[in-house]
This record gives sequence, C-alpha cells and structure tokens, in this order.
Amino acid sequence: MAFGNAAKRRGEGAKAPASSETIKVEKAKGADACTVSETYEKAGKLDKKTVVVRGKVVKVSRGIMGMNWVHLRDGSGDPGKGTNDLVVTTQDVPKVGAVVTAKGTLHKDKDFGADTNTV
Repeated sequence: MAFGNAAKRRGEGAKAPASSETIKVEKAKGADACTVSETYEKAGKLDKKTVVVRGKVVKVSRGIMGMNWVHLRDGSGDPGKGTNDLVVTTQDVPKVGAVVTAKGTLHKDKDFGADTNTV
C-alpha cells in the first residue's frame, strides 16, 4: 500500500463525505504506528518511510489509475484543515464502515501525474 497526502487532493470528487458520526479508532501498535493526524504533523519526517495506520473506511474509489483509493479516518485530525482523512492506495477493496490496518510507504505531496489545468 502507498499512502498519499489527502491535504493535496484536487477536486470535490476526491473528498470523502462529511460526517456527523463520531469516529474513534484505537491507534495501531508498533514502532511504525501513526494516527491519521500524525501522518500530517510528521509528513516531512515520514516521507518515503513505512507507516502503519488503523482507521475506519469512509470512502472507496475503485479502479482509478489501476488502484483502489481508500479514505481512512480514526477520529484524529481537524476536518477543517483536512488532516482527519488519509487516502491509501491498494489492490484490496475494503467495505465502507470496516476498521482496517494499512501498512505502506508514506509519500508527502505525491504527484500522480494528473493535469488539473487542462480543459
């Protein structure tokens, strides 16, 4: 799995839906474990490093650029700043509402090659 920086997303379609539901998921265990908000707070230090995040699946976008894009939330972070939602790419297709543990390489400000300036 590869982690992307959800704060750098473009377009409304990429965002997970807002929710009034309170999400509280226990942090993953181990040396590489982070909360969703810690991936943003420590993004510079964690760039290209292995991280483990446990969160609730709030959105799945299937088959985009050969990957499934999964939005995870664990109750940490600030919705107003977009630091409460982490996008994970995978070949797996978890169900919305499932609590999953994702392990992969965090990529800060990953450029997936989409040209958003083209009409």
